[in-house]
Amino acid sequence: MPRRHDPERRQRIIDAAIRVVGAKGLAGLSHRSVAAEADVPLGSTTYHFATLDELMIAALRQANEGFAKAVAAHGGLTDTRLDLPAELAGLLGEWLAGERTGVELEYELYLAALRRPALRPVAAEWAEDLATLLAGHVDPLTARALVALMDGICLQVLLTDAPYDEEYAREALTRLIPAAAGPSAVPAPPGAAPGGRPRPGAGRR
Repeated sequence: MPRRHDPERRQRIIDAAIRVVGAKGLAGLSHRSVAAEADVPLGSTTYHFATLDELMIAALRQANEGFAKAVAAHGGLTDTRLDLPAELAGLLGEWLAGERTGVELEYELYLAALRRPALRPVAAEWAEDLATLLAGHVDPLTARALVALMDGICLQVLLTDAPYDEEYAREALTRLIPAAAGPSAVPAPPGAAPGGRPRPGAGRR
């Protein structure tokens, strides 16, 4: 019998993998469980994804798209005049209020990368892409710190099942941003005058 053309099968397998992890956790993910969820032959899952790592990578990359879509809906953080802490806090709120399975999946696979080196590059993509966007507003070091804080806030919400506190997130993010930061600005050391020279009396109260 000729094989039925099914161009959407690969995507259905990825979607099924996300549902399996959402229902059973990462321990429940296998080619067999995904094939059953996607209602496809077992051979289809191994044809498209020879290893479980390949399937996890595809699922994680799709989960990563959730926050990217939220950012894109807000103009991709390209407006340098925006209130950056408020914008980021709002974006986190929208993301966490959306499809919770996708958010949980991302972090479950993110942590799985500790023992599965093949997952590490894609696990880092979210942080790298966001830091690149933020580098248009703050210096690279601050951008990385903002991403780390956002990552930690999300993880705390997921682990404690506490409601997301947007005001807390906004205030915490504000404290990481240098007061005079602009696009690609590099914060001066404490007590430094413009140009990096210490101000007279710096450090005295």
